[in-house]
Amino acid sequence: MNPFIKIGKRKIGRDFYPFVIAEVGINHEGSMKKAKQMVLDAYKSGAECVKFQAHVIEDEMIPAAKKVIPDNANESIWEIMKRCALSEEEDSKLKKYVESLGMIYLSTPFSRAAAERLNRLNVTAFKIGSGECNNYPLVEHIAKFGKPVILSTGMNDLKSIETAVKIFRNHHAPYALLHCTSMYPTPYSKVRLGVLDQLRETFPDAVLGLSDHSLGIYTCFGATAKGASILEKHFTSNKKWSGPDIPISIDGVQLKDLIVGSRAIFKALEGKKSILPEEKQTIKFAYACVVTTRKIKKGEKFSIDNIWVKRPGTGQIQASEYKRVLHRKSIKDLPKNYQIKWREVS
Repeated sequence: MNPFIKIGKRKIGRDFYPFVIAEVGINHEGSMKKAKQMVLDAYKSGAECVKFQAHVIEDEMIPAAKKVIPDNANESIWEIMKRCALSEEEDSKLKKYVESLGMIYLSTPFSRAAAERLNRLNVTAFKIGSGECNNYPLVEHIAKFGKPVILSTGMNDLKSIETAVKIFRNHHAPYALLHCTSMYPTPYSKVRLGVLDQLRETFPDAVLGLSDHSLGIYTCFGATAKGASILEKHFTSNKKWSGPDIPISIDGVQLKDLIVGSRAIFKALEGKKSILPEEKQTIKFAYACVVTTRKIKKGEKFSIDNIWVKRPGTGQIQASEYKRVLHRKSIKDLPKNYQIKWREVS
């Protein structure tokens, strides 16, 4: 069996259909009403997992962050997170709401205090963002919980990813790696789906996936075809809402298409080229067989002037054997449009 991790009862790996994560993140802008609306809309779209972010500002940043403005925003990272951060009580209520709908609740901690909070809430797994991929103190702190970890790898190379993987292995924490490009949005030319092959070769025990920031769901389909087992996309109920991640988010219609489409691609991946038993019924009308194109007398030679290949495929001599019949003689008189049998060929 291929590598897999288990979150709750859900097995995730190449032997199972793709695990789609609808990342609400901070698209709720600190509003519990919006957060619950997105959970409900994700559920209606068929999602089995919704992910948020856990922020404890004082343990996550120092005041200098008030001067750092992300490329996809017009205010500092401190101001964004201060406005969007939810309390432990709110996180708890969201987790209960998500689970009441039968979905998996995930959240990304951005600090030690946030990780401790999520552990107190008894999350089934942890998601670590790209910015913390090489934050080895935090990675190890999370790994010590012994729960499955999904790690995004944007802004990191194989060497820095390898250090994080060693931490997971040392603490026997089941893990998955998500290829990611930390550009918002990510141009298709920068998505680099070929990295999935590189990660598979370098970390053969890893479950792999894609955390995608490109527009739409196209690259997720491409990742599925390359064996990605986890697909993560930012999600919103309304693309007209404000928020730094809204422009790269998919809505309910796209989320449903992503879930249905990725599962269809997954089902279509396996197999080797052969004639399936289920194709034999089609052969009867789709194949062509060797037939006469005019009356043929006994002893007459078969030639391009008196035989050809035509449907249906119910005859004895298939079109693939047409040349074996040419220049041989007919053992009996044959009518026009007749499917020739081998016993009638000298």
